[in-house]
Amino acid sequence: MHRILMVASEAAPFIKTGGLADVLGSFPAALVKRGEEVGVVLPRYRNAQIAGDHRILSDLQLNVGPRRFPVGIDQTVHNGVRYFFVDCPPLYDRAGLYNERGYDYIDNDIRFALLSQAALAVTRYVFPANILHAHDWQAGLLAPYLKVNLANDPAFFGVKCVITIHNLGYQGNFLNLLSELGLDPSLYHMDGMEFNRHVSFLKGGIVWSDAVTAVSPTYAKEIQTPEYGFGFDGLMRSRAYKLTGILNGVDYNEWSPENDPYISSRYSRPDFLGKLACKKALLKEFGLAEVSQRPLIGIVSRFADQKGFGLLGPIAGELAGQNLAFAVLGSGEARDEAMFRSMAAAWPDRVGLRLGYDEALAHRIVAGGDMLLMPSRYEPCGLTQMYALRYGTVPIVRATGGLEDTVDQETGFKFQPYTPEALMGAIQEALGAWQDRAGWVIRMRRGMAKDYSWDVAAEEYQRVYRSL
Repeated sequence: MHRILMVASEAAPFIKTGGLADVLGSFPAALVKRGEEVGVVLPRYRNAQIAGDHRILSDLQLNVGPRRFPVGIDQTVHNGVRYFFVDCPPLYDRAGLYNERGYDYIDNDIRFALLSQAALAVTRYVFPANILHAHDWQAGLLAPYLKVNLANDPAFFGVKCVITIHNLGYQGNFLNLLSELGLDPSLYHMDGMEFNRHVSFLKGGIVWSDAVTAVSPTYAKEIQTPEYGFGFDGLMRSRAYKLTGILNGVDYNEWSPENDPYISSRYSRPDFLGKLACKKALLKEFGLAEVSQRPLIGIVSRFADQKGFGLLGPIAGELAGQNLAFAVLGSGEARDEAMFRSMAAAWPDRVGLRLGYDEALAHRIVAGGDMLLMPSRYEPCGLTQMYALRYGTVPIVRATGGLEDTVDQETGFKFQPYTPEALMGAIQEALGAWQDRAGWVIRMRRGMAKDYSWDVAAEEYQRVYRSL
């Protein structure tokens, strides 16, 4: 049995901005079911929803370079996992997690350096782990602190460090001095923590961790190329010997049409008549023409350049001539929001738009849509397409990252060139296939039979832990 302490910036159900939170809400519990002991360290943000917690460490004084912070550690247990919350009001008692009004907090380097320092304190005093598992750049300093600062500390002898890259596009690069983070300035070089004249948290985590994982096998290969490496492709090729691609899992307790509390009619693979009722309810909720014989494409996404919705603008006119409708939920870049607003204004009976994020509505779109569109420029893993498969909603995706690994020609539709024309071709192929109702039902059932549960991924992570 391993004692694994994970460190991350968010986790469901406590605080969530994206898929990272879903992973940290489900993955640790899957490891516990397989006999591991797991803890997770998170910041105690102002808006965190925490129940049943109690203070286990008080009056800690933790340093980040020359700065000293008062810290308390609170604990709650969820699904057999011990979640530790770092209570440091000067750093975490704020309106946002990472930013406000579109601007990153200028002290994010200090905020997340403290998170790693607090995780090491939890290891020292409360949860003596033999594996420290960092997630993304926010926990990137964990490995340098462990392997450099604590290299001769008997309390940490034999402790191994793993870092998981959820999205290499976010690297935690800061214009500061390593001494301000409590690290030796000699680590600032191209084979250490320097990247483009910045200090890179993620690079530090990759260099000093004993193992590196990426969130899908294809993404692990892609980040070793200039197209997807964001300047780290050479680093990733040089560390390929310790890099493993492991597909994220999904929580079928939360995402399953058989027991989903948010949808109007539950259904299953043997009997999915309830899906039609979900579609009719969704059309009504969005104020769309209630034509069930027209294919309905769902979109549930952040609007960011990565997500590929810029491909839709050039083909909007062509889409208008197709017999289809859209139900869209998301927010983000002004350009994409404006495009979807324009489509909804031009075709109000066929394009429904909700800006923002609504967990319950996301479930209803996944259940009520005939298809799900994810035209990502890159997608490290993606979870929504795996949810869609379980709900019999056929994905239309670009063949990249986890989309390539989870959608095949028997369960969905893929395109490769990152062009509007290739996207339009995939949509037209899906619309043509939809006309063959018997064939479409077979495709739906194949998708619903796929198993992307966390149990599969947890076993692969256990192999990584054992290898260390």
